[in-house]
Amino acid sequence: MTMAFTKTTEQSSKYDHLEKMPVSELLFHINQEDKTVPFAVEKALPQIEALVQQIVLQMKAGGRLFYIGAGTSGRLGVVDASECPPTFGVPFEWVNGIIAGGDKAIRRAVENAEDDTEQAWNDLSVFKINDKDVVVGIAASGTTPYVIGGLQVCNQNKITTGCITCNAGSPLALAAQWPVEVVVGAEFVTGSSRMKAGTAQKLVLNMISTATMIQLGKVKGNKMVDMQLSNNKLVDRGIKMIIEETAVSYETAGKLLQKYGSVRKAVDHYNIKS
Repeated sequence: MTMAFTKTTEQSSKYDHLEKMPVSELLFHINQEDKTVPFAVEKALPQIEALVQQIVLQMKAGGRLFYIGAGTSGRLGVVDASECPPTFGVPFEWVNGIIAGGDKAIRRAVENAEDDTEQAWNDLSVFKINDKDVVVGIAASGTTPYVIGGLQVCNQNKITTGCITCNAGSPLALAAQWPVEVVVGAEFVTGSSRMKAGTAQKLVLNMISTATMIQLGKVKGNKMVDMQLSNNKLVDRGIKMIIEETAVSYETAGKLLQKYGSVRKAVDHYNIKS
């Protein structure tokens, strides 16, 4: 039995007659509301820090990070997970995004997918989830059955759990061992939690993955030295990083990068030889 709580994400917008507003006014008010989001995230920094510390601890011991969510929340988790390998050069299995309804739900909503309390555990089981891993449930409302059910079974199996939600005291926050609650209040369009709530979730996900990867040694100085060199822009960036670290010519840096395949390895081998 869950406690009663106030869903601030569902409260009525303080703006009305939106259809009568000119575009300039619509954009101004949306922007005004968006400005409040970073301050809401700031209030949750202690919770975010606690969750990141747990993730780092588990991943240093060989664990993986999983995000589970439905709809917008699920998509945001998938996006953050998919960016980790190219940005930090880590294996794809290190960070995983799972969305209710499967990958097809990334583009189109899957009917009733978020209402299944058992499916998240089934989805996690495909990855042979174990007690070294961390599962972070993402749900703006804090009431999504798919996400809550997943965390509850994880808890039963001694798997570390966290969450990102935008309602204080939600069933999801109560289910998570390490909850993150970013209370952004009513949306500009009533109940449209893809807006401020979605922005808050994206900011927190950026913090979690970036801080974790830095703690795991995947950034040197302030550079993405392990990034995948998947296009010309990134190759050029890598060459310039090598130049900055070694003072060699652009041509020499390019040859080093081509030979060793990453900025880190190129710089390390150059320093050893010189």
